[in-house]
Amino acid sequence: MSHTVLVCDDAIFMRTMISDILTQAGFEVVGEAETGVQAVEKFRQLKPDLVTMDIVMPDMGGIDAVREICRESPDAKILMCSAMGQQALVVEAIQAGAKDFVVKPFQPSRVLEAVQRVLG
Repeated sequence: MSHTVLVCDDAIFMRTMISDILTQAGFEVVGEAETGVQAVEKFRQLKPDLVTMDIVMPDMGGIDAVREICRESPDAKILMCSAMGQQALVVEAIQAGAKDFVVKPFQPSRVLEAVQRVLG
């Protein structure tokens, strides 16, 4: 059975790119969110195996969305995807509950390696 994924990014082209990478690798993208609030709501509805999360999003940032999701589902598997590879944000995202981090623009192979690590 393929793993289910929720793709969260405010840019449609990034959601499409991540979805394409994962779909071609055999994952099932069950939903997309363009804001942090949507990400939390869709996580509750869909209960995906994996969430890819951007850091900068409207109405609730990705790190706050990670905190919210992990408060309700401590075992949630979340992969941060961001153009902002600043060390402090990486650390904050991991402390909030994210399992790994990829920096945009990314290579499909790097995304898939991180996904495999997160899913164990």
